[in-house]
Amino acid sequence: MSTVTEKSLTAAHAEVKAEIARTDTKTALLLAFVGAVLAGAWTVARDLSLHTAASIVGGTGMGVLIAAAGLLLRSVRPNLSGRHGFPLWATLTAEEITAAVQRDMAADIAGLSRLAVAKFTYLRRAVDLICAGGLLLILTALIAAGGAL
Repeated sequence: MSTVTEKSLTAAHAEVKAEIARTDTKTALLLAFVGAVLAGAWTVARDLSLHTAASIVGGTGMGVLIAAAGLLLRSVRPNLSGRHGFPLWATLTAEEITAAVQRDMAADIAGLSRLAVAKFTYLRRAVDLICAGGLLLILTALIAAGGAL
């Protein structure tokens, strides 16, 4: 393998690993945000006597936020299938690991890239659900405020 190709593969490998780390950081922040919104909405709503429409819209908004949290958790769930990286290395001897790392850098990059795309897909869907759930909770507050007038 030429030095240029090896440097390119090493750079691509590092880039994919950095993208995975970025996704995990974003997911952690969004999980904390969703948890805070759910806790706050529950604390406020449990002491209010809401109209039926506000209760339905608010319950739907909470459900959507819970679904978003589920997608976020799915995004950070470890993939231990053993096809690449440390799960594969755990099944190999020291000599096999050396040989696998030398010949399979491109395969590892491909596997990590698929993992990164899956994580970003879950993250993107979760963000869409967080926006929808937030809008439903805002609508609930407007319905409740309109009913109180």
